[in-house]
Amino acid sequence: MSPLALTSFTAVSAIGRGLAATLASLRAQRSGLAPCSFETVTLDTCVGEVAGVDEVALPAALREFECRNNRLAWLGLAQDGFSAAVAECAAHHGGARVGVFLGTSTSGILETEIAYRHRDPSSGALPGEFRYRGAHNSFSLGAFVQRALGLHGPAVVISSACSSSAKAFASARRAIEAGVIDAAVVGGVDSLCLTTLYGFHSLQLVSRTPCRPFDVARDGISIGEAAAFALLERPAASLDARTVLLVGTGESSDAYHMSSPPPDGRGARAAMLQALAAAALAPADIGYVNFHGTGTAGNDAAEGRAVADVLGRDVPGSSTKGATGHTLGAAGALEAVICALSLQGQLLPAGVNTRAVDPALPVRYLRENLSGPLAHVLSNSFGFGGSNCSLIFARAG
Repeated sequence: MSPLALTSFTAVSAIGRGLAATLASLRAQRSGLAPCSFETVTLDTCVGEVAGVDEVALPAALREFECRNNRLAWLGLAQDGFSAAVAECAAHHGGARVGVFLGTSTSGILETEIAYRHRDPSSGALPGEFRYRGAHNSFSLGAFVQRALGLHGPAVVISSACSSSAKAFASARRAIEAGVIDAAVVGGVDSLCLTTLYGFHSLQLVSRTPCRPFDVARDGISIGEAAAFALLERPAASLDARTVLLVGTGESSDAYHMSSPPPDGRGARAAMLQALAAAALAPADIGYVNFHGTGTAGNDAAEGRAVADVLGRDVPGSSTKGATGHTLGAAGALEAVICALSLQGQLLPAGVNTRAVDPALPVRYLRENLSGPLAHVLSNSFGFGGSNCSLIFARAG
């Protein structure tokens, strides 16, 4: 594949609003996970909640999209001059030539949960002010971001669980290569809701304490929320050395189980091999792996085997979910932004909260930050139902 430049990117998560705050948290090995006090949830667990989302006010022209997920998206779009960068891109290419490719898992389902509490006691009808199209509907996120940015090109929302926003990068890359568009806003937004918190708890996958990926005593995930965006364009003829490039994408579907990966990691292995082939790189070229690393026993074991098979046991890696929580449909985009920051800052971030790495996992898991040189990083995102995606990013110089 031809490399694409991330000409602008940003993120909002439990570890900070915008790039500066996010990088500072990574350098300080600071976690944003805290005991859950979200909404009416009574679970004994920790979450990565973004403070102040409920206070965000959407402009009057966007009120039909009112929901926590779109408020979080609006907060993300306001960081690091991202909206201005998209406006400049659209002025250059035309608003119809800039696509929108986003991932989410539950979109604005919290609005549906709240509406259900207030349904008519006789008929069961939901309140008249409930807006399925602007909130619960998965495409609500794509329509909102497209309207907010004044774009008119193709818009796609991918909902493949935890691989959603990683796959958005792969889909956008194909659309640009096919000549359908000249640039794309890619990313993901997922916000806390009762469906995911109680749903993962019912699967016995939620940890009571902040999650500990790859730890010998790991016992489940910590759910978080985030909004992360990047602007993908063909690179200029002359690039700044700090420019981050998307150089490889790989996708696979192992269809092994609805919620568990195959123990041998074959789906993850296939996605990583495809990404390496697309980037024309050898395994030894990868300097850091951002593991999917949820903190569940099966996921971390399968991914560890797959990474060892493809890249060997010596490549350093970590899961940043110990800091941000598992942001589900936004995880791929959030971790892509973290990888971009790692390349720019020549930082290999440690896995926060992991105290004793499981000796049965054949990986070099970082418990302390390392400095570069760092030229290529690989980020893994794996979703329920065997939906896998690996992305490779590079530093231009």
